[in-house]
Parts: sequence; C-alpha cells; structure tokens
Amino acid sequence: MIRPIFNETIFDLMRLPEAKIRRRFNAFNAHLLDLYEEVLPYRHTPRTVIVVPSLTLDQEVLAKIPGINYYEQRLLYYLMMLQLPRTQVIFVTSESIDPSIVDYFLNLLPGVPGSHARDRLTLLACHDASSLSLTEKILARPRLIQRIRESIRYPNSAYMECFNSTPHERRLSVLLGVPLYALDPDLAKLGNKSWNRQLFREAGVLFPDGFEHLRDTQDVIKALAALKKKHPDLRRTVVKLNEGFSGEGNAIFDFSDAPEDDGIESWVEKELPRRLRFENPTETYERFMNKFQEMEGIVEVFIEGENKRSPSVQGLINPLGQGTVVSTHEQILGGPTKQVYLGATFPASEEYRLELQEIGRRVGHALSTRGAIGRFSVDFVSVPRPDGGWDHYSLEINLRKGGTTHPFMTLKFLTHGEYNLEDGMYYTGTGQPRYYYATDNLHSDAYKGLTPDDLMDIALCEGLHFHGGTQEGMVFHLIGALSEYGKLGMVAIGSTPERAESYYYTTLEALDRVTQNGGKCQNPPRDPSEATAPTHFKPWWDAHASLENERTT
Repeated sequence: MIRPIFNETIFDLMRLPEAKIRRRFNAFNAHLLDLYEEVLPYRHTPRTVIVVPSLTLDQEVLAKIPGINYYEQRLLYYLMMLQLPRTQVIFVTSESIDPSIVDYFLNLLPGVPGSHARDRLTLLACHDASSLSLTEKILARPRLIQRIRESIRYPNSAYMECFNSTPHERRLSVLLGVPLYALDPDLAKLGNKSWNRQLFREAGVLFPDGFEHLRDTQDVIKALAALKKKHPDLRRTVVKLNEGFSGEGNAIFDFSDAPEDDGIESWVEKELPRRLRFENPTETYERFMNKFQEMEGIVEVFIEGENKRSPSVQGLINPLGQGTVVSTHEQILGGPTKQVYLGATFPASEEYRLELQEIGRRVGHALSTRGAIGRFSVDFVSVPRPDGGWDHYSLEINLRKGGTTHPFMTLKFLTHGEYNLEDGMYYTGTGQPRYYYATDNLHSDAYKGLTPDDLMDIALCEGLHFHGGTQEGMVFHLIGALSEYGKLGMVAIGSTPERAESYYYTTLEALDRVTQNGGKCQNPPRDPSEATAPTHFKPWWDAHASLENERTT
C-alpha cells in the first residue's frame, strides 16, 4: 500500500493550477480505499491523522459570532484517538491552544499514560486571529505546510480530517500529500438547499412543498404567489439561501391579509420588502436579496403545528460507498421562529427515532449513489398526527461535521461503546445505556475572566468532572473562549436522561454561584441527582445563563 508520491517542492505545488490539483486529489483519494480496508479498522496499525478544523463557510456570517476561532477546538475530541497506541494526531489551529486545555483532553483518555499520548501529538498554529478560514491561513504559509509534512510519522497511512470540505481543503490535502476523508468538493452542491430537495425527492421521503433552483427576486415572488394559490390557507413560507447555514440564511414571509384573487403576485411583489423577516436580526432586505441572487435558493411552506419538534439524524458513508446511521438527536432551537441551533439531547424520542433512522438510511443511499462520502445529517420538523403517529418533514442535509458530531464522538471515545440500530440507543462497552445534553452556546458575561484552570477546579470541587469509572459527568469544550468571551460548550453524560439533565443544571448552578454571587465550591460536592431540574425538553437555555442565537452547524 504505497501512496502516490510527487517530488515538487512546496513552492512548486502551490503554483499548480486547479485542474492539476483535481487530478492529484483523485489519485490520493483512491488511496483512501486502501486505508479504510487495511488501516482504519485495526487498533494497533500505525496511522497519522491530520486534523484541520477549519470552518470554511461564509466568512461574513462567521465574523458575527464572538470567538469564532475557538470553534476550531470543538474537534479536539480527535485527541481521544490517541487511545490507539500507534496513532499520531497532528492538530492545526489558527491560534495556539492553552496547554491546560490539551492536558484536560489527554487526562480524559482511559488507560493511556499522558506522556505516551503527548509524544504522539503534534500541535501547530498559524498565530493568526483574523477572520479568514483556517485552511486559507495555512495555504498562505508554505513553511507551515512544510512543517506539517515533516511531522508526518506514517506517510503511507496518513489522511486529513476537516470540518467541511471545499476547494481550499482539496488543495491543502494535495500540498500535504495525503487523502482527505471528506466529501469531494466537486460534490459540494449536494449540500445546498435546492439539491437537498432534489435528493429528498429521489429518496422518497416527506419534505415541505415548495420550489428550488430559484435565481432572483422575481423567481421568489412567483414561487410565493404559486404556493399561496396552491394552499389558500397558507400562513407562512420560508425563503432560504442555497448556501445558508445556522438559520442565518433563512427568512419568513407572512401571508396575513393576503388577497385571495389573482392579484396575489402583485401583492407579494409590493409586500416582500416589508414582510420578509430574518433569523439574523442584523440582516437587511437588500443584503439578503443580493445574497440570494449570488447563491440562489428555495421557497417552501413553513410547517405549522402544535407540539412540533426538531429532531435530526446523523449518518456516515465510508470510502466504499457503504452508509450507516450513527445517531439521532432532539435539537434545541432558538431565534424568532426557532430555526437557530442552540443544543441537542441524545437520543431522539423513543416515539420515532427508528423512523428517523429509516429516513436517514434512504437519504444516505441517495447521497452514496452520487459519490458522497463522510458524515452527513438530516434536520427535520416533526409534527404529531391525530392518530398518535408523527409526520417527519425533511428540511436540509448537512454534508459536514456539525454541532451533533463532537458530543456523540466524545461519548463514543470515552465509553468505548456502540450505537444500536435495533433500538436507537447507545450502550457503553459494558452494555450500559448512556444519554447526554449538549450545547456549544452557553454564554454569560459573568463567566468572563474564568481561566481553563478555574473551570477545572470548579468541575473537580463540585464532583462534575467526567469519571471513567461511572462513565458519567461533564465534558467541556470551547474552553478557550471562556475567559475572553464568557462562552463555553458542554456535554453532560448520564446513565438516564434525568441524570444527564441534572449534571447540566448542577454545572450551571456551580458556575453561577462561583462567578455571580462570589460563592465557593462545595465541599463535599453534592450528588448531581439532587440538582433541581425542570421537566424534560423544557427550553433549558433560559434557566441560568443565556445561549446566544447562533449556529455553526
């Protein structure tokens, strides 16, 4: 198993035209099949994993999120791969990671001496806090690329992982001389909203009525008018940018007081600037419609209903084109019309999680037939029917790692368990079920000034730190954003949904007591089951600290 080798210098490679980059990328990624069959399934086989956690998305949107560079640290769960005794991890970031954060993740590793794991970890940084994506920063630094190449211990079994895949990641994989375990950027269109609707149609799953591949304002007007004519009782529709994410590219159009005659199209044209409401409160009509003309998009019916929910299903397609469902979640959403991701609980409701799995399987099959590999997720709006069942409307496909990826992978790496497709549950290596509450968006100004060491001290004193023996507790991420921005991510793992919820609330109580009221850590710590927690699925972001209305997944 020998990877393709090219002898140019980094500076020669950086001058390659895109056509040659594509050809070399295809040659490297053909090697990914060998890696998947001969390396990845085996614990003791040497390998090098190069993690480039770049959010290569709309930088105008990302720039509005405080501390966005720290979101790269969500993929620090890859450090847990150092449990594999012959695995090297190279982790590249925009800015250097605080050593205490690295220690925190290494100390979570079960059964591995920290010194052994650290010897197989290479941390590199661009020392660049600008708004450019991490991958663009790396591509602008040929000496850094050379350092990454020289750091690879196992070049014949090395590969690159990323948050999402674009031509920038493709070029970087070629410059590094390793395959990219992610979607081919030439297939990125499969992840836009118009192609999502086309894939749902091919998969034979339920999705909202609407129109795709719309090009400009006039197309939007005609689509809105056509939907109102088709559905006279229609109250609201959603206008979505093809490449929008985090709910930032969504806008609601309200049909209140709309005429019922043939004048509907003229009415829509007149009312569109006034009635279009955006999930992002800083968005303007002119800017949104300019983006629409640039990205194109869709218009579809806004699904109404009492007690509707927003679950999701996650899947993985391997390099052989074989797919499987890996998890389901209940998403917790915020924003004016509840379209902005705030957090998630695992697993999805027992009432329908197996139904979500089947939809995920069918969508995954449609994706794999078009050549997609890597992680994907499908977001839904689920509405109860009078007969007691549920209608699951597929809304969008995310062809990247997302907000529900790192909590599940954290659970999996810490407990050495498996997701059971027969009941949609997760069981540890000893056969015990586990649940979690997770968020990327915990925020309070009172948390500003807390260092990573302060957070560790609070977690230990309060008995919240994840315990390898009980396989319960709190795992933190986004720790680097805590002191400057008062932001934090958490995964609360418990043996029951109530235990997971209690760990979450006990952590909030402790942080509030220590930061807002000048309190101290408790000694001895209280059992998390004694924490006061509201009923399941209550909007828990309103409890003690605010969760910002933002989404990066």
